[in-house]
Amino acid sequence: MALGRAHSVAVTGVTGQLVEIEADIGQGLPSVHLVGLPDTALQESRDRVRSAVVNSGEKWPDGRVVLALSPATLPKLGSVYDTALAAAVLDAAGVIPSERLAGTVLLGELALDGRVRRVRGILPAVIAARNAGMTSVVVPESAMPEAGLVDGIAVYGVSSLRTLVAWLRGEGTLAEPDRARPDVVRTEGDLSEVAGQEEARWALEVAAAGGHHLLLTGPPGIGKTMLAQRLPGLLPPLSEAEALEVTAVHSVAGALSDEQPLITAPPFVAPHHSTSAAAMVGGGSGMARPGAVSRAHRGVLFLDECAEIGTKVLEAMRTPLEEGEVRIARRDGVARFPARFQLVLAANPCPCAPARDIDCICAPLARRRYLGKLSGPLMDRIDIWVRMHGHVGAGFGAEAAESSAVVRERVGAARKIAAGRWHEFGWSTNAEVPGHALRQRFRLPRESLAPVETALRLGRLSARGADRAIRVAWTVCDLRAGGMPSAQDVMSALNFRQRGAQ
Repeated sequence: MALGRAHSVAVTGVTGQLVEIEADIGQGLPSVHLVGLPDTALQESRDRVRSAVVNSGEKWPDGRVVLALSPATLPKLGSVYDTALAAAVLDAAGVIPSERLAGTVLLGELALDGRVRRVRGILPAVIAARNAGMTSVVVPESAMPEAGLVDGIAVYGVSSLRTLVAWLRGEGTLAEPDRARPDVVRTEGDLSEVAGQEEARWALEVAAAGGHHLLLTGPPGIGKTMLAQRLPGLLPPLSEAEALEVTAVHSVAGALSDEQPLITAPPFVAPHHSTSAAAMVGGGSGMARPGAVSRAHRGVLFLDECAEIGTKVLEAMRTPLEEGEVRIARRDGVARFPARFQLVLAANPCPCAPARDIDCICAPLARRRYLGKLSGPLMDRIDIWVRMHGHVGAGFGAEAAESSAVVRERVGAARKIAAGRWHEFGWSTNAEVPGHALRQRFRLPRESLAPVETALRLGRLSARGADRAIRVAWTVCDLRAGGMPSAQDVMSALNFRQRGAQ
């Protein structure tokens, strides 16, 4: 009996766990048995691995081969284990030494001719390998830019199983990634391109400064989409930790590009209004994959024509909006994905959507039903409501509006003030502060809270709405570099919630 060992990583959600692969070559008819809760793709790896080993010039063992993946109770999904399975078999057969295998994690899918193919989730897998104390990780050559983002572990790229075997024997070298961090790439338009709409521009600046959710309503062609697309350009670049978080989600989703392996700018995700609940919050058979809310993590999720989106899809967003996380239970386990994003909703005021409200031909009941999909609990989670109105000749011939760079500087200054205030509690923006902290630790003066108490007493505001108004008031205060929100700041925050209902 001969035993061989290798290591790989199982990725669940955006979290990886080290997997030990053992190969046992015993007496009996030639066969391959795979144990350890493999899925269909992993079961099929028996044939892929055997063909790859033979076509790489190595001999497949004559006997009964048992491959065990531990922990045995953890479901194993996908083809990421192929190279580790092949190495474990060759180690058991005595073809390769085991010294380098002891501290190395192997990731990648094998083609029948021995080529090593890229798989999803390389970044979280490399992070898990480093956290588990492994010294090196071998990934497909095409995934080296992604794997090289992780410090504290040696990363090597391999193109074929033949090259990997030679390296394990000490007969060659493997490619290493260029660990230089890419520059911040911004592809969105500039805010100066938006003509007029000063009120909406101010609301966008407040939303960017505090991380608040935003609703834009108005006739078609008035600039709702233009404004939403320019919101990421007002946000500061992602920190190194945030960039790795966002990139890990996109790695699991298979949405990374070779040209830009690290996402350094806040993402902008705009799904079509016919999207399903699974596509929005995540889902799929076996182990769930991230949806639009997770791909927009640390960025902007824009829902255009939100009144046309299904009610179930909209209501499924309540938990991510409140908790900043998505938990999806499937047959093979519970996947957790981060979902701390800014939501921007855009809608026409009615089905006919004329350029002027006076030209509307919709019945009052039709107008109410049109925006009725936006339920009260969902609307209560939106901090800023803006009703945009068209103006004849608005912006034409006027002076150039402020650029995104100018506004981004003010937004960055306001965010620094907020981050300094909430740093000891672990919050970075005003939108993240829970209600009990606003009411107990940082309670506003009685005169500043008077407008909120009046709105609560008259039933115009819920308790959650009051907390969100106070958060916006803190943001308005930070933009003017004030120490404590005044009654005027609170009134400005309340006006943001009332204008959308007009």
